[in-house]
Amino acid sequence: MTKIAFVTAGGSKTEVPAQDGDSLMQVALEHGIEEITAECGGAMMCSTCHVYIDDAWFAKVGAAPEEELDLLGFASCEVRDNSRLSCQVKVSSELDGMVVHLPESQV
Repeated sequence: MTKIAFVTAGGSKTEVPAQDGDSLMQVALEHGIEEITAECGGAMMCSTCHVYIDDAWFAKVGAAPEEELDLLGFASCEVRDNSRLSCQVKVSSELDGMVVHLPESQV
């Protein structure tokens, strides 16, 4: 099973198992990652599942498409080049061991 590591803004790391095909948002919610609030439930209508993909993994995940970038413009925290909405990133075996950094706040 694929493993994903979520790292808080304070540096605390939580590694969790992830089912291939699930979104990073689903994985975070399933494992109680509190920094992901996902107010729209993954419908890509908010930016409360904003994450920063670790630079070492960003090429495998890819940049956000324009529609996603538009929503990231409403994020309450800093938007960076490696910002993604976790509802739009699907887990696959290629991402085993990926590190995802969490912003301080989603609201």
